[in-house]
Amino acid sequence: MPYDDSVPPTRRTRRPLLVAAALAALCLTAVTGCGGGPDPEEAGAASPRPGGGAASASPAPTTAMPSTPSTTTPTTEATTGPTSGPTAEPLPRGPLTGRTVVIDPGHNPRNREHTREINEQVDIGTGRKECDTTGTSTNAGYPEARFTLDVSHRLRELLEAQGARVLLTHDDDRPFGPCIDERARIGNEAKADAVVSVHADGSAVGNRGFHVILPAAVKGGGADTSKIVKSSANLGARIAGHFVRSTGSAPSNYIGGGTGLDTRDDLGGLNLSTVPKVFVECGNMRDPQDAALLTSAGWRQKAAQGLADGITGYLKG
Repeated sequence: MPYDDSVPPTRRTRRPLLVAAALAALCLTAVTGCGGGPDPEEAGAASPRPGGGAASASPAPTTAMPSTPSTTTPTTEATTGPTSGPTAEPLPRGPLTGRTVVIDPGHNPRNREHTREINEQVDIGTGRKECDTTGTSTNAGYPEARFTLDVSHRLRELLEAQGARVLLTHDDDRPFGPCIDERARIGNEAKADAVVSVHADGSAVGNRGFHVILPAAVKGGGADTSKIVKSSANLGARIAGHFVRSTGSAPSNYIGGGTGLDTRDDLGGLNLSTVPKVFVECGNMRDPQDAALLTSAGWRQKAAQGLADGITGYLKG
């Protein structure tokens, strides 16, 4: 679920019709129907690269990647920004060579141990919200924060194989956070070509499927999304279509009117972004059928593939 809002608000802004049309076209060409079911295949879980620092990235093949300076969060936090892994090997040349992608794994597994810190308010441009939240979990206790890290590691490997420079906003290397404003700054300072925040929802039983959250047109305080609304909608539509194709999961039956797309103006991670960015809610952890998918390593690999294909399609135009 989005880290700066645990319960989706009832008021939604209208989705651009061109985005819904793009998703519909992708969905029709991808699968016969958009339904899906549990994946019996269990692949090995992707793991953080050895020796890599938190929020690690591989350098481009011809230049060393500079470290991104850390940014200010509540004073009790030991802050670490995205850094190059000391054992990282040069990236292969591929269709994404020269492109930078920031992956934002939602929440942090240890947020629950730092409730005071994550409850501190931060500026989101149009108001103030909590630094972060704990996220949700399946009824059996599988945390969203673990799910998001696993999918993010898999996604990083897929994108790096195509030559992309990939940064993670964190990699289970800090006591809590990052806060929502810092997550946005990491993508901005990296001048990312695309930023994808990985999440899973925590809705009612019977609410199933994935949805992609797009930034609304917001301007106020330090927030101005006017330059990224259109590009983010394009990124989100491509991810939604490829997610259907790769996972067989249907778009959400409770958000987005069957398009798998939802536009919001209340999320700091989107409001403060100056580069194309979307959130992806991969499924509903509180629904038993969706939970069976989210806890399957094989399905998580398919989810990462869908995200990678969508990002690649967007970057290649």
